[in-house]
Amino acid sequence: MSRAQMFRRHRRHLQTSCPGRGALSVPRSERAGGVATARGPGVPSQRKKPLASAQLSPFLRAPGASMSSPTPTNPAHAHFESFLQAQLCQDVLSSFQGLCQALDVEPGGGLSQYHKIKDQLNYWSAKSLWAKLDKRAGQPVYQQGRACTSTKCLVVGAGPCGLRAAVELALLGARVVLVEKRTKFSRHNVLHLWPFTIHDLRALGAKKFYGRFCTGTLDHISIRQLQLILLKVALLLGVEIHWGVTFSGLQPPPRKGSGWRAQLQPSPPALLANYEFDVLISAAGGKFVPEGFTVREMRGKLAIGITANFVNKRTMEETQVPEISGVARIYNQGFFQSLLKATGIDLENIVYYKDDTHYFVMTAKKQCLLRLGVLHQDWPDTDRLLGNANVVPEALQRFARAAADFATHGKLGKLEFAQDAHGRPDISAFDFTSMMRAESSARVQEKHGARLLLGLVGDCLVEPFWPLGTGVARGFLAAFDAAWMVKRWAEGTGPLEVLAERESLYQLLSQTSPENMHRNVAHYGLDPATRYPNLNLRAVTPNQVRDLYDLVAKDSVQKKSDKTDAGRLVTGSAGTQEELMRWCQEQTAGYPGVHVTDLASSWADGLALCALVHRLQPGLLEPSDVQGVGALEATAWALKVAEQELGITPVLSAQAVVAGSDPLGLIAYLSHFHSAFKDRPHSPGPASQGSLGTPSAVLFLGKLQRTLQRTRAQENGGDAGGKKPRVEVEVENPNIEELPVPEPDVIPTPPSHHQEAGADDLCAICGEHLYILERLCADGHFFHRSCFRCHVCEATLWPSGYGQHPGDGHFYCLQHLPQPGHKEDGGDRGPESPVKAVTELPAPSNDGMPSAPSAPAVPQEGTSPIPSPPQPTRQLIRLSSPERQWLSSLHLTPEPETEPPPKPPRSCSALARQALVGSFVGWGVPAQGPQGIRIPSSVLVAMEEEEGSAPSSEEEEEEEDVALDSEIEQTLLSLAKNSDTMNKYPTWRRTLLRRAREEEMKRFCKAQAAQRRLNEIEAALKELEAKGVKLELALRSQSSSPEQQKALWVEQLLQLVQKKNSLVAEEAELMITAKELHLEEKQWQLDQELRSYMNREETLKTAADRQAEDQVLRKLVDVVNERDALIRFQEECRLSELASGSGAQG
Repeated sequence: MSRAQMFRRHRRHLQTSCPGRGALSVPRSERAGGVATARGPGVPSQRKKPLASAQLSPFLRAPGASMSSPTPTNPAHAHFESFLQAQLCQDVLSSFQGLCQALDVEPGGGLSQYHKIKDQLNYWSAKSLWAKLDKRAGQPVYQQGRACTSTKCLVVGAGPCGLRAAVELALLGARVVLVEKRTKFSRHNVLHLWPFTIHDLRALGAKKFYGRFCTGTLDHISIRQLQLILLKVALLLGVEIHWGVTFSGLQPPPRKGSGWRAQLQPSPPALLANYEFDVLISAAGGKFVPEGFTVREMRGKLAIGITANFVNKRTMEETQVPEISGVARIYNQGFFQSLLKATGIDLENIVYYKDDTHYFVMTAKKQCLLRLGVLHQDWPDTDRLLGNANVVPEALQRFARAAADFATHGKLGKLEFAQDAHGRPDISAFDFTSMMRAESSARVQEKHGARLLLGLVGDCLVEPFWPLGTGVARGFLAAFDAAWMVKRWAEGTGPLEVLAERESLYQLLSQTSPENMHRNVAHYGLDPATRYPNLNLRAVTPNQVRDLYDLVAKDSVQKKSDKTDAGRLVTGSAGTQEELMRWCQEQTAGYPGVHVTDLASSWADGLALCALVHRLQPGLLEPSDVQGVGALEATAWALKVAEQELGITPVLSAQAVVAGSDPLGLIAYLSHFHSAFKDRPHSPGPASQGSLGTPSAVLFLGKLQRTLQRTRAQENGGDAGGKKPRVEVEVENPNIEELPVPEPDVIPTPPSHHQEAGADDLCAICGEHLYILERLCADGHFFHRSCFRCHVCEATLWPSGYGQHPGDGHFYCLQHLPQPGHKEDGGDRGPESPVKAVTELPAPSNDGMPSAPSAPAVPQEGTSPIPSPPQPTRQLIRLSSPERQWLSSLHLTPEPETEPPPKPPRSCSALARQALVGSFVGWGVPAQGPQGIRIPSSVLVAMEEEEGSAPSSEEEEEEEDVALDSEIEQTLLSLAKNSDTMNKYPTWRRTLLRRAREEEMKRFCKAQAAQRRLNEIEAALKELEAKGVKLELALRSQSSSPEQQKALWVEQLLQLVQKKNSLVAEEAELMITAKELHLEEKQWQLDQELRSYMNREETLKTAADRQAEDQVLRKLVDVVNERDALIRFQEECRLSELASGSGAQG
């Protein structure tokens, strides 16, 4: 037996034989009532009399001791154990008060109180906690608790961020008073923790207070547990806390020599009411921001979140259910389509964490909630939409229970809701369409010579987007930054310098992620340089923050809504018409027959437009090719080439250009060329792919869309299904490797007259008028963005993500696009399909269990992979949305049909198995020896030493990840093929599992960030369209307006057009991100399916199995080729950025 093993066995023996280790509780008679007594400096506290031994005897017995034989012990030890294990806020306060009474220590005395408790409580169970807190307090930045001894702080809010800021301020030596309007912690919702937050909380003794904290691969904690941990640390460090006290505003000093006070309700004690402070840290949540701060609203599409907490009975079956760190529709449409078929529930994402409760959070679609009776009525106002009067609690509970049961395959058993603070089921629907963000993170107010430093942390600084799991991590970073600001303030740094440093750090906050911060989380501290790489504390200058220094109080909080993007004009706009004219003249100079004198008639013959395209990409079009070609053909040719090879989408038809009937449309179209290519040096040489700038992503998606169309045309055998044929400009070459590469040698065929004859000012779907900012071009037609949606699910259609059915001519998303050779019969419909007719969720059975996900409650027709026999008597009926809604209200019960169970979302264990077993076989794995694996001896020694020195869970020590060098990681991947071997090294296995979980969460966050930004862009484009319509109406109708006014309107219209082009380019880049995630998920699923075939014995395979295996292999090859094309496109963009950067420096 090693020395470490002997030590651990001896320590466990001491722990089990020591008295006072049982679970302790505080009698009701001992509780302090939830509100701590306020006191001023030097005023003795009102203490209760020491408890009699008779009162202590019921809970001072060793585990298993009889009632008649109490074990004598130190009362302070008993109070400390009760303090450690308390799970209610009142129990924490009362046990801490009892501890201070037993040690004759006055609570709320700052760090001096902590040192007194540590010196007097000579208790073995407390020593490990003292060691951790001493290590933290001993960091040089705190100067042994003397960095802010003359600073008095008020912290508002006892949420995780407010408590974490209070702890840092206490470690700096400041006097810290915290006020909280609540009297208990009751929020069960679970927070995702970044690696640095896990390490930070462990360093504060989190596992001492909560033994299950982030054990194994867990990376989350409930809000209530996190608050309890930080509350206990804050109390030990001498933070003075007052409960049931609401902060309502500031009270400026009435005269010189007095200080700033707080307006508190209701009727605070005199000592608290008269408390004067020089620092205010607000952590009171997003609904309260101190006076003087300006808040900006970030608005996207309507987003309805639902949180549900179910009772965790901690049974063996429950522990075996894998968590879902996040699955999003943007890359796993199949899972949500199966959910829709089985339950009628339509979601965008879902997350499941297992903590004190089974916690589910999901984003639901409004139409689904209305259809299933969760919402009574549709209201445009979100507050009214999700108000208590409009939400049906029973339907909401059935909704959440069915979604949770489906996501976990019914393995959680009977789902019972946990109770919230009011004794009701812990489930809620909330709106996160808008998120608030403070314009600044700090201010300084001064009156009568008294300065007050104000700082924001938590949700009142930045409201987090919950699917990203960034709330507590960025909240802690903001708490550290605010404490650093207070330290600089206490050092005597000038107010403007302090504010400039704080705002420089605030600029980094929204960009932080585990990937772009310092890797070694063990070195994180209060100093920002330990957390942020490439830190520049002078990014904001003191002169830029003068408006944050108030000599007198300003107006109350202002809410400035910029609707994400639409309210701000783009820097470097297209400028005046004269600037656009000069650029067009420069680009078309020297071409025979081209004379640009205006932005209307000079382009009617098509030669100027062809010259412009040739100048930008000479290999695409030669002037000789358009000799003898009519004006309409030449213009149509140039429009198509610009769209397909330069990424410039048209906003008007060739007929409108030739006729000169839409001069505003032509100006808007030419401004797109200008904004995309204005920074390119004027030279006759060909433009490289990277020089295309913003249209690059649009260009790539356009090529991908046309490749998909060619592939479908080949699958359909070239049959257009009676549809009017379209002339394809590109060569019929379906090879995906040609996608991101321009085709300079391909000369497109001029389109026929009838292709461009359609009116570009009318929507091809609704027939209504199209204004310039509203026009969206797809497949040679113009649409409203609101009309260009999937015919089934009405989702917005994006390039490379839609198809047009050759039979009916309707557009579909790829999820609902009818497959060739299948007669469309209404199967696979969306939530408003006339075939589904879902009116309510499956009701619980007799035992309260929802219907099993493997037996869909709402079967559909036409979902079988085998084509059904033709039914000539059936006729496809197209219904409008009102007809669908009316038909969906009918109670239809179609015959059930057998359907395979849906694929579950990828869990962490699946990702870990993939990382440990499948994907690395044959990829540089060490050579196999007689045992199957050859392991370097140095690696085995390192692993055995690590496992031998790994702390046991009974010691409640840290469970840190271990660093993996390349040789050890390679060996681990080899060992992972044998689970029995891997189980010998649990520390390493836990490390890899945690890495897999982090990768899963990273992918989910990437998808949700893209989805959120896409929603914001859609909302911004909608607002831009509304502004553009007003300007265009003014320009077209006010013929008598002064020319100067018209010129101003045109400039404003050009700015809106450029802003739209910029947003569309960003949208395309986000679509590529979504495409990348979708292909990654699809490749993983196909890989798993192919492995299932390959693992079978060849002699046992049937002909159908071999055919299916070949089909899966072909699909996998196609996906790999698509990913390869996408990767090459991203690499070209990266190289072009490097080239442009070096060119700018040169």
